[in-house]
Amino acid sequence: MIVFLGDYLDRGPHSREVVEILVAGPPSTPQWSGFRWVCLRGNHEDGMLRFLEELSAGPGWLANGGLATIESYADTARLDAEDLPALQALLRQSLPARHKAFLEGLHYWHAEGGYYFAHAGVRPGVDLEFQRPEDLMWIRNEFLSSDADYGRVIVHGHTIAPTPQVRQNRIGVDTGAYYSGHLTALVIEGAEKSFLST
Repeated sequence: MIVFLGDYLDRGPHSREVVEILVAGPPSTPQWSGFRWVCLRGNHEDGMLRFLEELSAGPGWLANGGLATIESYADTARLDAEDLPALQALLRQSLPARHKAFLEGLHYWHAEGGYYFAHAGVRPGVDLEFQRPEDLMWIRNEFLSSDADYGRVIVHGHTIAPTPQVRQNRIGVDTGAYYSGHLTALVIEGAEKSFLST
């Protein structure tokens, strides 16, 4: 099983291509036989989906790389980057239905063995079964500074660090690939944990 932690959009010119790869699922080659992909929703996917529905979400999303995502789907050369209605209309028109359905269907969390996967983390003091989507996609300081025992180790992205962050209650794997060039994956095999980086 491969769990993707979200933020497939906004970080460079290839958002459309990234989504296309994820929509397609594992390659149909022998080495991928039996693999299952689980794709989680990050705050960037959430920002785009909100912008598709409400203009008020535009400034925040565009400030975090949303324009690059729109440009990966359509030619924005003749549009004013401040013209939110025009950008929204262009994205609605150019976003393939299968991409929209994929993004809308992303889960907020996944539990497997002794691990709980979420894009940003969880809210301390709240049982895992009662976590709110907003926290799973957006939380930062309260989670990062907590030494709470959640009953499972939380595996998350969202907060960039130069190297993976391994704590008793959480493992952060976001090494800022979009600007550092280092993409990191956590490999869990039974009780053993290791990292792959490229």
